[in-house]
Amino acid sequence: MSGLNPILAASAQSTEAYKQAIEQSSKAVVQWLQQPEMYQGKSVAELRERITLDFNPQGLGNQAAIERAVEFFLKDSLSVHHPQCVAHLHCPSLVVSQAAEVLINATNQSMDSWDQSPSATIIEMKLIEWLRSQVGYQAGDAGVFTSGGTQSNLMGLMLARDAFFARQGHSIQQDGLVGNLKKIKVFCSEHAHFSVQKNMALLGLGYQSVTLVKTDAFARMDVNDLREKLAQAKANGEQILAIVATAGTTDAGAIDPLRAIAGLAAEQQIWVHVDAAWGGALLLSERYRDYLDGIELVDSVTLDFHKQFFQTISCGAFLLKEARHYELMRYQAAYLNSEFDEAQGVPNLVSKSLQTTRRFDALKLWMGLEALGQKQYAQIIDHGVTLAQQVAHYVSEQPSLELVMQPQLASVLFRYRPTASTIADDAALALLNQRIGDALLDSGRANVGVTESGGVTCLKMTLLNPTVTLEDIKTLLALVESTGQALLAA
Repeated sequence: MSGLNPILAASAQSTEAYKQAIEQSSKAVVQWLQQPEMYQGKSVAELRERITLDFNPQGLGNQAAIERAVEFFLKDSLSVHHPQCVAHLHCPSLVVSQAAEVLINATNQSMDSWDQSPSATIIEMKLIEWLRSQVGYQAGDAGVFTSGGTQSNLMGLMLARDAFFARQGHSIQQDGLVGNLKKIKVFCSEHAHFSVQKNMALLGLGYQSVTLVKTDAFARMDVNDLREKLAQAKANGEQILAIVATAGTTDAGAIDPLRAIAGLAAEQQIWVHVDAAWGGALLLSERYRDYLDGIELVDSVTLDFHKQFFQTISCGAFLLKEARHYELMRYQAAYLNSEFDEAQGVPNLVSKSLQTTRRFDALKLWMGLEALGQKQYAQIIDHGVTLAQQVAHYVSEQPSLELVMQPQLASVLFRYRPTASTIADDAALALLNQRIGDALLDSGRANVGVTESGGVTCLKMTLLNPTVTLEDIKTLLALVESTGQALLAA
């Protein structure tokens, strides 16, 4: 054990081992960043065959273990910073976010009690206060950092559920679910994130509790249809738990009309949760902040920072408008958040989180904001939205490309549609576009999303990378066309 010295500690031997391991890993990353390919192009079967585990009883030592990680993980990783990597809401990260990870990992603070994360706790609370001010909420610190959108959406829906039952004099926390649960409904748009259904199942109400609201031509919730469905639900004797509005749908980047939805919900005392995992980045925007008009009126908000805030995975937040609702999930444990500590004013974030042990991911956002400043942060966020508009204009001018929907955030939906009458029908055209996406990834040259919009199978570019230019995208679109031509010729 002493020879390997595996534990990070203050000893000279340990700190030397740490420096060597970090230096070896950093050098490998720098070398990996220089490779021209987006991906080395190995298939699922090839990776299964290639990757082996070597749990030697005596251990390999740090250097050999890092070498194997470089060979079997790093070299075959997707280059998310590559200008042709545009398939998903999967961002390249800020350099300062990488530096933050070093500090987070070395200190290994746990956010479940103040005495495990003293400075980290205060920094997170101050960041939550700042984020609330950006949304337009009143001063306070009701909110917490999370692993991402799915967890934040779960918190919003869980508190909406518990508040709904509390208004009827029933405590879910103490007594569990009661009554005719099939009569309880949640409304969201037909383009809302799948975590709404997933979380309603986790909350014991099932997929059947989710009512989908129609959307307009831009994939935004139709408020007239929402109003009609709410009235129909009431006529059917159903009770509305919550409305989930989306600020940035996964494909179209659509933002539901938040102010109108909040107004309608207020009339009927319905909880509104906004999934702003993507569109929440516009809180910092100088050009597009008005897209989030009305977000200050809703009961809870999901934010993600590992999308268009350019932070490393994972980094998200949940914001709660009224701090009193946190009492609905409160649990006292003497070993974490004792009454004695609270009486002394000791903060404990475990009462605000679904997690117990939790990383100090808030440090990444704090360091990002301090390093860039709000103006530069706004510029790199706005770049993607503006670029998407430029790309859409370019696509619409190409005879073999078709724009499927005008962009709203940093997403462009389009498809390859050859001018020659070589495509038999819509099904054949859909298959061709699917095969284009697959062929580009298989070749390691590009990663373009394949999705559906209004029943049309199309390709998707999610333009999060602030270093990507219109010329880079023209190169990518030329690859799409040449790949499509090659597939047709074959």
